[in-house]
Amino acid sequence: MSVTVSTVQSLKQKGEKISMITAYDYTTARLVDAAGINSILVGDSLGNVMLGLGSTVPVTMEDMITFGAAVCRGAENALVVMDMPFMSYQASVYDAVVNAGRLMKETGATAVKLEGGVEVADRIRAITAAQIPVCAHIGLTPQGVNAFGGFKVQGKTADGARKLLEDAHAVEEAGAFAVVLEAIPAELAARVTEELAIPTIGIGAGAGCDGQVLVNQDMLGTFTDFTPKFVRRFAEVGEVMKNAYAAYDAAVKDGTFPAPEHCYAAPAGVLENL
Repeated sequence: MSVTVSTVQSLKQKGEKISMITAYDYTTARLVDAAGINSILVGDSLGNVMLGLGSTVPVTMEDMITFGAAVCRGAENALVVMDMPFMSYQASVYDAVVNAGRLMKETGATAVKLEGGVEVADRIRAITAAQIPVCAHIGLTPQGVNAFGGFKVQGKTADGARKLLEDAHAVEEAGAFAVVLEAIPAELAARVTEELAIPTIGIGAGAGCDGQVLVNQDMLGTFTDFTPKFVRRFAEVGEVMKNAYAAYDAAVKDGTFPAPEHCYAAPAGVLENL
């Protein structure tokens, strides 16, 4: 059964945890869907793990649409959420609505996600008024890495915690159906989760959130440029892949691949008549 925005919200009401993971291609989306994960985030983290960029800032709308459409073709049941890339919504409410609409129309996704709290509440309100579900994202917002001076935990001071609580209530009041909490103290995330009626999805925010999200390549061990503290590797798929590539390389070079069972034979007599 397809997971909807209402499904996700009902899981919070029933006290059941919500699973979300990133995906960026058709094949991965098929596997994630088959595993029963509730939601797929087509994150602008594709800038790091798919395009080799140093941050999410350079990711474009065209990038998001290309990868997002592939994921939507592979996801039959999971709720697909599309990240709105940097500067697709910051400049104006008009830009926010138009670009959210593009992501929905050109990918087939169910919802969009944008970063920020109080300062983007008017964008969330306008996008939801256009009948597009919005997932908010507060705490460490990677698109703001230059303003933060790096990837730093947020909400560690009284003022920072107060601001985060204000942001959480602002995005809920603006109409967001859920909110991602990234890199904040676990105690603060638990309080936000308790105060909000909408689900909280944590990433580096402790077990008190209503759900969790991880970057696919982080949890599989296929992206090793850096590993955030909050990542748990559920498999060392990167090592499996390297070993498979090395075995293929060796088989090609020693002539054991392709073997006869991997080859096609010409019908009898065809070559003799050439």
